[in-house]
Amino acid sequence: MTSCTLKLLIKGLILALFVTSCSLNYHLRKATKKGYRCDEVADTIKITSIDSIPYVLNDSIYFERVLVQKDTIVRYKRSYVPKTRLQTRIEYKLKRDTLRMIQKIEVVKWKTEKNKNDKPNILLLVLGFAVGIFTNYLLRHYKSPL
Repeated sequence: MTSCTLKLLIKGLILALFVTSCSLNYHLRKATKKGYRCDEVADTIKITSIDSIPYVLNDSIYFERVLVQKDTIVRYKRSYVPKTRLQTRIEYKLKRDTLRMIQKIEVVKWKTEKNKNDKPNILLLVLGFAVGIFTNYLLRHYKSPL
């Protein structure tokens, strides 16, 4: 085989690949089936400017300020590409881990608040001691005969 026929054969194979490959419409149809959207959106922008209009009154020049508003409509296309299974899996995993972390933080807060009030109540101790002494006094001096 000569080099000329080899080049012609390679060009023919490349051309055959391009002709038999899938088209843009095929990929667009597949994407819309999976949830792709391309919406045309329009926004209105208001531009306010101050203009000065000169006028003459009694041989003097005065300026009058005028507010001028101009509306401009801007159109653009916004495309929505749905998330893949891997992206949704990662998103749910992040939410789950966040909830677990919040739960651990709440447990730690609860334990610290539980251990925070470990001081004995002195007033309750004194009151119990006084009731004990009073009961002992009553039992010793006022015994009822059986």
